[in-house]
Amino acid sequence: MQVTETLNEGLKRSYKMVLSAQALEDKVTSKLKEAQPEIELKGFRKGKVPLPLLKKQFGQRVLGEAMQESVDDAMKAHFAEKGERPAFEPDVKMANEEWKEGDDVEIEMTYEALPEIPEVDLGTLKLERMVVKADDAAVDEALKNLAESAQDFKDRKKGTKAKDGDQVVVDFVGKVDGEPFEGGAAEDYPLTLGSGSFIPGFEEQLVGVKVGEEKAVTVTFPEEYQAEHLAGKEAVFDCTVKAVKEPVAAEIDDELAQKYGAEDLAGLKQQIGERLEQEYAGAARAILKRNVLDALDEKVTFELPPTMVETEAKQIAHQLWHEENPEHEGHDHPDIEPTEEHTKLAERRVRLGLLLAELGQKAEVEVTDAEMTQAVMNQARQYPGQEREFFEFVQNNPQMRQQMRAPIFEDKVIDYVVELADVSDKEVSKEDLEKAIEEMNDE
Repeated sequence: MQVTETLNEGLKRSYKMVLSAQALEDKVTSKLKEAQPEIELKGFRKGKVPLPLLKKQFGQRVLGEAMQESVDDAMKAHFAEKGERPAFEPDVKMANEEWKEGDDVEIEMTYEALPEIPEVDLGTLKLERMVVKADDAAVDEALKNLAESAQDFKDRKKGTKAKDGDQVVVDFVGKVDGEPFEGGAAEDYPLTLGSGSFIPGFEEQLVGVKVGEEKAVTVTFPEEYQAEHLAGKEAVFDCTVKAVKEPVAAEIDDELAQKYGAEDLAGLKQQIGERLEQEYAGAARAILKRNVLDALDEKVTFELPPTMVETEAKQIAHQLWHEENPEHEGHDHPDIEPTEEHTKLAERRVRLGLLLAELGQKAEVEVTDAEMTQAVMNQARQYPGQEREFFEFVQNNPQMRQQMRAPIFEDKVIDYVVELADVSDKEVSKEDLEKAIEEMNDE
């Protein structure tokens, strides 16, 4: 196939590809000869059907296949010869739309080439990794929170009014239009005021009650209430208060430790310390990753495929618009034009994405089947009861698999960069780490 370059501007390329009528006919003949031994037609033994008859019978169908194969082969040969890779699937179309059998085939191929990625000496990257130790104060604070979450309740002094956060023990009977309804009564029911576990407005009306007090609580069931016969209806609950209790944090002792699976308090403190340091390390890694990306972004500069930048900028603009307009869940909204800021961010993402892909390819970084399975399992937990359906969806959706693979690959490349970079550890306080995370999120 004859190939002629018609455009070479930056990373934009266009070529005219001409497949001669003779070459196409030869391709068709070759394919028919290849299939001839397996073909049988009425009046002919298998493999003995004359070639002219095969052309008449199957020529048109084979012609399309031959044309497509010729174009595909020419494209592969072109990219191999040029040493280029297209940023997107090349745009390929017939140039002579009035083509008829016997004419040469003229094809126009247009694409944007991926740029040459410059070499980066990763050993010259100087990075700082924050290290935070779990001190006694942090462990004690976490212990205190555990104790509060494991709180109990004890009776308040007789005559004390119930406060928000207190537990009231009540008997109640609910009525609609003066008649009790099924499921609307209970005895010795422990209700924590402010928990939001009852119908909206119920708990608030019990703030201020005392032991022995009887109170009629009037509420309206929500319109979307699960019991249709009660939805939207007003109900009156006759309540008798039997106890008013204040929340009391659990004692910080061996018994508390055993509730959380430790042998004793010392063991629980050790577990808390290890968990805190894992959390600190995770936050510190997020900051280190950002620093790696910033350092790489400063190290390299190269031309970017315009369409990749444009597509990324539109995605950024679209995502940010939806974050600012959460009431619009669908896509029935006006076109969102990217701003200069969106484009600048898109350029950074595309540049770093291409660079990380190049680094990962050269380092032979791979995402294993086990890592993918773990990622799918982690995400499947967000759909309790539908895990199998989610697994099947991912298995049958290549785009979804690529979306899940991409962040794993990126993290592994970041780890590779960190291994080769000049990294120094700096011990900082928890407050310094939190401030750094906050600043990073605000950018």
